[in-house]
Amino acid sequence: MTYTGDVTSGGAPAVRELDGLTISKLSVGPMDNNAYLLRCNHTGDQVLIDAANEAPRLLELIGDGGLTTVVTTHQHMDHWVALEEVVAKTGARALVHADDAAGLPIEADHLTDGDTVAVGDCALEVIHIKGHTPGSIALLYRDPNGTPHLWTGDSLFPGGVGNTDKDPERFAALIDDVEHKLFDRLPDETWFYPGHGSDSTLAAERPALPQWRARGW
Repeated sequence: MTYTGDVTSGGAPAVRELDGLTISKLSVGPMDNNAYLLRCNHTGDQVLIDAANEAPRLLELIGDGGLTTVVTTHQHMDHWVALEEVVAKTGARALVHADDAAGLPIEADHLTDGDTVAVGDCALEVIHIKGHTPGSIALLYRDPNGTPHLWTGDSLFPGGVGNTDKDPERFAALIDDVEHKLFDRLPDETWFYPGHGSDSTLAAERPALPQWRARGW
């Protein structure tokens, strides 16, 4: 079955098989948060991006393969409701950007821009994207045999950037980081996976960048 990235609350995960990495996307919780389980196809190591909600479903998705790491994309509560339980039951290491660490319910090791997070033999590059929260991050996997893959949390969605509560300074920081750190650096074929809703590509969203900046949200 062709991967589309479409998932529904309470439904089955959408699974994408790359040469080195298997990506499972699950919608959880009342806000339809996306949680992503990444598994290295060579070592079996697994990393979870956003233990957002419904810990039993996330633990079922993780299965018997264990979990090495949980990365939280930002400090908003809907992205970490299940974090404490998942970490307690798997022994996984919790990671978050230093500027958002105080917002989490448990102690987590700190990330900064340019760090890498290992998924077995694969690596995710940490990209700090200010604006939605002080420590929001995106995670980039440069597939050596295919297109880049990017997890954007709530900083970038199909149709626009994340919420900045109509704060002009926060919006300016967010649109600048999204444009310069993502669109200026990465090719059009980059596939991105947001914190809620459907996936997209940079190619599909790039023409609207001037419109987003002009409207201010």
